[in-house]
Amino acid sequence: MRIIYSTLAVLLLAISCFSQKISPADRKKIQEKEDTLREMAYYMIADSMQAGRLLAYKDFVPAFLRALKIKNSFYYPFDSVMGISKLYAPDSSFRIFTWYVAIDDYNGWQRGFIQMKTASGELKGFALFDNSDYTESPEFKVCADSTWIGAVYYNIIKKEYQGKSYYTLFGLDKGSSLRTTRKWIEVLTFNNKGEPVFGGPFFSFQNDSLKKPTQYRFGIEYKKEARTLVNYDPDLDIILYDHLISETNEPEFAWTYVPDGDYEGFKWENGKWVHINKVFDFKLEDGQAPIENPILDKKEDTKTTPPENKKPKKPGGGN
Repeated sequence: MRIIYSTLAVLLLAISCFSQKISPADRKKIQEKEDTLREMAYYMIADSMQAGRLLAYKDFVPAFLRALKIKNSFYYPFDSVMGISKLYAPDSSFRIFTWYVAIDDYNGWQRGFIQMKTASGELKGFALFDNSDYTESPEFKVCADSTWIGAVYYNIIKKEYQGKSYYTLFGLDKGSSLRTTRKWIEVLTFNNKGEPVFGGPFFSFQNDSLKKPTQYRFGIEYKKEARTLVNYDPDLDIILYDHLISETNEPEFAWTYVPDGDYEGFKWENGKWVHINKVFDFKLEDGQAPIENPILDKKEDTKTTPPENKKPKKPGGGN
């Protein structure tokens, strides 16, 4: 019982400290702007008319930046602004916002913003512009904020090697094509100037019997209607993703690819993700496959507050 009371005391102290990060006056300012952003985001994502979506996007971006410029906005979750992915880095050194705006049935924009944590509470960040339409062989490109390979991110994990932090991002490319969907895995680092660097020689196939060059980011492309798993499994400590096959025996066409029940993966070794050709030596029965949380599912989203402020588990493994 003393342990439980002690845990509750620590939790209450953490909540109290968190709430003091933003002054009451600044919190009120952000809340007022959030009401406007919520409405703009709805029309930006869901308006049935192209003109309405684009007009809302035009208004949303500057309004969002004005909200982020309020002191200590880093600690404000913007939970009510739906349709926008909000992920804190596991060490709370930054957070990343990403979203998709459909232009028409064939095209769309992916946009994002990295907000860095600062000691002063002032805004420091980087706007992300989707350059994928102008990038050949993105699997072998290092990108900056202005040449970003766009995706709506649904998970972020941190690994370390020789004292440096590596943040692996998992994202859905919503604008890949009309008939296919693509998911990306890429590593985000920061250079000596503190600027974001997307990609690098991190995805190795050194253990495969069929040798392939090391990739700078890894992705799978598959039939639009198919559901796939591409995510980190903390229990196995590996990246797990569906093995794909052409359902029509036409491997040259990405829109024919679907999962076959096998899983491939990557294991973090010596600063690289090393490919595992077959994670399991058996095929899972229907209903046994690992399932990742739905992207931007409000009820499942656990990434809208800094990790150090999450509720700790009770002793004995309870919630």
